[in-house]
Amino acid sequence: MDATFTAEQDEIRRTLRELLLKRCGPEEVRAAAGTADGYDPALWEALAQQLGLPGLALPEEYGGAGCTLTELALASEELGRALAPSPLLATAVLSVPLLLALGTEGQRAELLPRIAAGRLTAALAVPGAVLPTALGLTGDNHGDWAGGGRAGGVQARQTAEGGWRLYGQADQVLDGYSAELLVVAAHTGGFARSRTRLFLVRDLPRDGATRVRQTSLDGTRPQARLQLRYVEAELLGDTSSDVPTAVGAALAAVGDAAAAVLAAEAVGAADRVLERTVEYVKQREQFGRAIGSFQAVKHRLADLYVQVQAARSAAYYAAWATAAGGERAGGLALAQALEALRTTASEAVQLHGGIGFTWEHEAHLYFKRAAGDELLFGPVHRLRAHAADAARLFEGGEVTV
Repeated sequence: MDATFTAEQDEIRRTLRELLLKRCGPEEVRAAAGTADGYDPALWEALAQQLGLPGLALPEEYGGAGCTLTELALASEELGRALAPSPLLATAVLSVPLLLALGTEGQRAELLPRIAAGRLTAALAVPGAVLPTALGLTGDNHGDWAGGGRAGGVQARQTAEGGWRLYGQADQVLDGYSAELLVVAAHTGGFARSRTRLFLVRDLPRDGATRVRQTSLDGTRPQARLQLRYVEAELLGDTSSDVPTAVGAALAAVGDAAAAVLAAEAVGAADRVLERTVEYVKQREQFGRAIGSFQAVKHRLADLYVQVQAARSAAYYAAWATAAGGERAGGLALAQALEALRTTASEAVQLHGGIGFTWEHEAHLYFKRAAGDELLFGPVHRLRAHAADAARLFEGGEVTV
């Protein structure tokens, strides 16, 4: 692994940081999170159409920049520093790789250039609160995580004309309220031959599809409840593939890549909140001196620095390994990054004193991001437990090395 960033990668980080410093301060984050869509359309236009973030890791043949997951992770680290609300995660990280892996050439040629140009946003809809299981982060995704064959989840039924209609509900669809394209996990085959397939629901909003913005702990991660009532849908891919194997493998690959990107994003957030805390303890005085001069405070901040840097190394390695087609390290990197963000944000609230608990201060925004991401993609102990099981670390009751 070459840990040195290229000039292009450094330029991505510099350009993004400059833009976000100007247009995405704490007040702008709160204002954007409070809108119906959950993000600022003008900022998203700048990120998508001017900087090309949705197409950063897309092949050039589909209008993308042809970069790797590493560049997307570096961009996400900068977005994490500012807690910038945007549909990038739902669109470019969760949905686009599924279109690339499973879509027909016609589907890819029609949808991916529009996504790369910032003219189309997408969201992945899975039933219930099983997104980390569906992505293979906290459990095996080859089971009945998408709901039962008779009830629950989303059911797909083929019409006499050969089309498909979907019926059911998904409760925690990330950026589902604003997305114009949905990638929906649904059951086919009834109770006897139930299996999970992925479907496309286009041109939202539309009849039969009801979307309700949900109240969530972290307002910068907008979620929606999606209700489908015999909505017309299109099968993602064709009928010739081995459905259970293809869908499960594609979702697991997306999960590992998404975990690497999320880890980088969490590291960016942890780094920023630690930076602000260090600035504050140099200014706040107690007993006639800055509290940052007390040895106990120095020790706490030093421990946080080490934890953040370790999480950064893990996140960079996971992104590099995924881009290089190597081992899957996303889940472990995400666990370490979420733990670092949670600890750093908690210490920030403590060291800021009473003001850290108030709505006016940004420390609580980072704390909510840490807690919210664990609810969505974790928790940390389950991410680590599944990684250990996948590596057969404790097989037979003994540690294998």
